[in-house]
Amino acid sequence: MTSSVKDLVLVAGATGGVGQLVVGELLEKGLGVRILTRNPAKAQKMFNDRVEIAVGDIRDAATLPAAMTNVTHIICCTGTTAFPSGRWEFDPDPSWIEWAQLLFDPQLRESRAKNSPQKVDAQGVINLVAAAPPNLQRFVFVSSCGVLRKDQPPFNILNGFGVLDAKQKGEQAIANSGLPYTIIRPGRLIDGPYTSYDLNSLLKAKTDSKLGVVIGQGDKLAGDASRIDVASACVECIFIPATARQIYELANKGTRPTFIDWEKLFLQPTTV
Repeated sequence: MTSSVKDLVLVAGATGGVGQLVVGELLEKGLGVRILTRNPAKAQKMFNDRVEIAVGDIRDAATLPAAMTNVTHIICCTGTTAFPSGRWEFDPDPSWIEWAQLLFDPQLRESRAKNSPQKVDAQGVINLVAAAPPNLQRFVFVSSCGVLRKDQPPFNILNGFGVLDAKQKGEQAIANSGLPYTIIRPGRLIDGPYTSYDLNSLLKAKTDSKLGVVIGQGDKLAGDASRIDVASACVECIFIPATARQIYELANKGTRPTFIDWEKLFLQPTTV
């Protein structure tokens, strides 16, 4: 699979577990990569000056248009924890007594959290979609298994603080945008996260799950999903025209073949 020298992929969430691996896959295939980041020094160190860096924040719509110049594809790997944690960036930092209040008061939680699922997976994705160039070739979004099964275990527990609700709002914004898109819904992420500052390690990353890849549709899959395979799916789908305007689930099951045939997996998704 080859790419055009004009291809320029904007990766949001590039310093996260899946995002780092996506960048490694894109570079290995010779695509131009631009990173959208709040921390340019961290991104520069992580990717050894092999990517363009755009300073921006999907939660702040005004910071996004400048990052879109000449972008042909967007891969969005952003996300936060499903349950309240330090990654939600509460302002100010809650005391141990305040944590109890935050857990039981949704309005207080949203007013104090800068990095909640609603602000990242819903509004942040909505902002990114609105800023995308109208001639974009593909918008790839990492969502989650279970967005259509929020009333069923274990997804009802996972959605206790609204992460699947937020992912679904992001999906809806993408699907309604008129842009060509591919949505990848992984199961519970394993293999990582990779917070390496060694790009060579990312380029050589191998799955530790030793399981095959299963691609499905209709939100029927469940199970673990290797971050490495999720990253590969995000990159491989942009080379397969038939994956446009499609939503896929991904999990790791069965015996792993020596070669992952992504085109076959996408074109013949499992119905189980």
